[in-house]
Amino acid sequence: MSLSVGIIGLPNVGKSTIFNSLCKGKASAENYPFCTIDPNHGIVAVPDPRLNRITDLIPTQKVVPAFMELVDIAGLVKGASNGEGLGNQFLGHIKDVNAIIHVVRCFRNDDIVHVEGSIDPLRDISIIDTELMLADLGTVERGITRMEKIAKSGDKEAVTKLEIYKKAKQGLEQGISVRKLFNDESETALLSDLHLLTSKPVMFIANVDENGLSEDNDAVKSVRSFASDEGAQCIKICGKLEEELASLDDSDREAFLLDLGLKEPGLHIMTRCAYALLGLETFFTAGEKENKAWTIRKGDKAPQAAGVIHSDFERGFIKADVYTLNDLETYKTETALRANGKIRSEGRDYTVQDGDIMFFKFNV
Repeated sequence: MSLSVGIIGLPNVGKSTIFNSLCKGKASAENYPFCTIDPNHGIVAVPDPRLNRITDLIPTQKVVPAFMELVDIAGLVKGASNGEGLGNQFLGHIKDVNAIIHVVRCFRNDDIVHVEGSIDPLRDISIIDTELMLADLGTVERGITRMEKIAKSGDKEAVTKLEIYKKAKQGLEQGISVRKLFNDESETALLSDLHLLTSKPVMFIANVDENGLSEDNDAVKSVRSFASDEGAQCIKICGKLEEELASLDDSDREAFLLDLGLKEPGLHIMTRCAYALLGLETFFTAGEKENKAWTIRKGDKAPQAAGVIHSDFERGFIKADVYTLNDLETYKTETALRANGKIRSEGRDYTVQDGDIMFFKFNV
């Protein structure tokens, strides 16, 4: 399953520092705009403590987490929708991702120049959102022109699409993102072929310095408030600190986190939230050779989950044996789970639950 999250923001807000930390050194983070001309791609593990808890009770030769694709997209600037700063190229990169992480600068540092000259998170968010909406407006207007020609022939789907396109245009002209305009999935589906930027789910990262970790400064508070109004998540991290953590080995990282009073790196939380933002969930398989986290879409049925492992599993699906991590931790072994009726046999209509531990039976 190939799904990607794009990291966006103004230049010098810490996007590449964060991407660098996640991918352990694959991005360039020089202190000047447009240092990332082509989007950097990285595959990052999704930290999941449940996998470690499973392995504590089911020893194995190999532990494999779920993975997610990240795309570091070069900084956008005012006028990007009109081509400023290679804007059209960068906006095109956003069109290719499934969800957006919007990094907002919430720290002051005279050595890192802000492209707008001052720290003002809501202004920065507004600049990016305006450029995304202007780009979408152009896309929708072209779509309306195309659909009007088709609708004249009496094509019913074109007539319906035309109305939805016009509704999107009206909202964008009023400064309303597409994701806030449409709640009906059938209407959203009619817009899908336009790949609108403001239709993508978004989360906000408030990037602070180390002094901003203990409590929210005014900049962070403003981002949290804005995200809440958007129905989006906001996570606070210190990109510079995360970069340092990423360079340490596991034991030194744990000691560093302990000194800071943190349970885990902030990027772990961010990655899990981004995974959920994509509408993804995890099920596990466990055994002597491998304990593995598998990625599915929320709402997938058992045969679809089996197909993630191998297409033969889905085609020849018979049933799935399913149990929970809580039950595993209570009864300790598969034998005890079976003896106490805690392993369920589920058929084709079973909706896989996040965290299920599964064993598939199939016949091809």
